[in-house]
Amino acid sequence: MREFFDTGGMLMSASTPVTTADRVLQVLAMLAQQGRALSAVELMEHTGLARSTLYRQLARLKRWGFVLESDGYYAPGPLSLQLALGFDLASHLVRHARADLQALALQSHESVGLVVAVNDNVICLDMVESQQSLRCSFEKGRSVPLGAGASAKCLLAHLPDSIRSAALDRQYPVSSDWAAARSELQAICGAGFAVTAGEVDPGVWGVSAPLFGTTRQAVGAITLMAPILRAQGQEQALVGMAVVAAARISRRLGLH
Repeated sequence: MREFFDTGGMLMSASTPVTTADRVLQVLAMLAQQGRALSAVELMEHTGLARSTLYRQLARLKRWGFVLESDGYYAPGPLSLQLALGFDLASHLVRHARADLQALALQSHESVGLVVAVNDNVICLDMVESQQSLRCSFEKGRSVPLGAGASAKCLLAHLPDSIRSAALDRQYPVSSDWAAARSELQAICGAGFAVTAGEVDPGVWGVSAPLFGTTRQAVGAITLMAPILRAQGQEQALVGMAVVAAARISRRLGLH
């Protein structure tokens, strides 16, 4: 049985009834995740929707201003931008993390991102870029699979056990790979941070530390990223900076 997560991190299954609202949101989510305009054929491939069903959902989204069409390609529309603006203004996590993200970027001279796990993806909610000419960056609003890299491993390690196990089941069908991945995530959880080098992008080193809310449940993570050559010899210091910044943000979150 195929399973997936809803945006609240709850496990769902393929047997869950799919409503018209689900299909509309599926199309909108796919356009948001891809970060570029998509043709109808690409949307059908990504969503699995029939052509007639897809066009009905696109028509609804266009009518409400959530999608724009140009020469047969579809992209998020102006109302999606308004949603993003509202998120920036109202997001509890972004609001309470922003000052420490800026302070960490200034202290480390490297780029720092705020990330969360949604639907088997790592999504960047906020980004403070290094001022150095050679810098690493994860574009705000973009997503990558919840698999390799410091951000993904840190978020996976701190998910509830049942959700983490389900995610590993999808990624590692071979039991030996599953066991090795689970062991690595347990070590990350024990250490309180994840470090990787070149796992997602060649030449990029990263450290990610979890953020905890009032229930002591991880609500996201911060990731400091730097060119591998510049991070060499500075790894311990950069890890310490990230862990301290994450602890400060967690304390602030725990007070609200």
